[in-house]
Amino acid sequence: MNFERNRINRRVIDDLKNRSTMGMYFYIAITIAVLLVDDFYQRHFLFSVLFFSIMAGIAIFRIAHFYLFDMVDRWSRTFNYNAFFASVYATAIAWGLGFAYCMVQPEESVTTKMLMLTCSAGLGAGGVVAFIPARFVSVPYIFLMVTPAVVVMTTLAIDLPVVFLLVLYIVYMTMIASRGNREYWDALENEHLLTIRSKEIEKMSRKDSLTGLYNRLYFDEIFQLHFKTAARSRFNLSIIVGDIDHFKPINDTYGHLAGDAYLESVARILSGTFQRDTDFIARYGGEEFVILLLDQDSNETLRLVEQARLQIEKLTFQYYSHRIQTTMSFGVAISIPGLNEDKDNLFEKADKALYRAKNGGRNKVVLYEESF
Repeated sequence: MNFERNRINRRVIDDLKNRSTMGMYFYIAITIAVLLVDDFYQRHFLFSVLFFSIMAGIAIFRIAHFYLFDMVDRWSRTFNYNAFFASVYATAIAWGLGFAYCMVQPEESVTTKMLMLTCSAGLGAGGVVAFIPARFVSVPYIFLMVTPAVVVMTTLAIDLPVVFLLVLYIVYMTMIASRGNREYWDALENEHLLTIRSKEIEKMSRKDSLTGLYNRLYFDEIFQLHFKTAARSRFNLSIIVGDIDHFKPINDTYGHLAGDAYLESVARILSGTFQRDTDFIARYGGEEFVILLLDQDSNETLRLVEQARLQIEKLTFQYYSHRIQTTMSFGVAISIPGLNEDKDNLFEKADKALYRAKNGGRNKVVLYEESF
């Protein structure tokens, strides 16, 4: 699964919401503070009412949207995401216009303008950092917040040194946004690769490296789950233990590479025979294999095991100039487990049936019976 940089998914949108929405409480508080300093609201009453109403309305919308996000997302994800981003842009535009208005008022005190300038710089920097995961938001955010003041002040030739500093501020914040975005997605990609690697390691820890079947450790885990499922649902649980006949002479005569190749061939036959999603096949150790069948008819179980036995009997394995052929014995135990029953008892029954098959001439399928 390839990693897609700058793709807005639920993980990223959650980061954006969590990083930015709670800052709206500060927007409301700072708006009130700016309007109250030196009684600014008395001299610009209509502007103050309009500015506060817009900022408070946007803040309330974003806070409410934060808590209702999951509910809206179930209705329409596209609308949900668009509403979030539109409200973010609206925040920057509204503040940017208010900032521009305040900075071009000739009768306003230096204190008022410096407070507005400081608050705008702080909120702009906070917005850039909050929206770093989405560069298409963080960069426009700082432009929308500061550019209106730069344009108006430049046009009216007001405080041009401040304008110059604001331009530098925009450039610097843009660089911060780009670098932060790159680092954020680098971290996210590393997390993605780590997750994939962890899954691969987990999968490898469950697999037998030679045959590709599951290993004994994972068999014990699945056996426990299948046993409990069968006991609760009153299903048949079949356990089949198979052992390759005369396998040691193959290793002794032709070498372990030949033995390994033969084991792989047997594993392919078993995998091709027991094909249901719930069928579980494991290499139990050496030349021994174990198979779990959940909710399988007893007659069908025995038919499948006999089918596998016949295919292995017919298997002629050519290893260089050597022709290798042997057989396999199977012990089968079928039961509807009791809730308080020990799962190891069922395994022991299958093992006893395998012992009977081995002592009875090998190349047999033996079903456990209580008379054993």
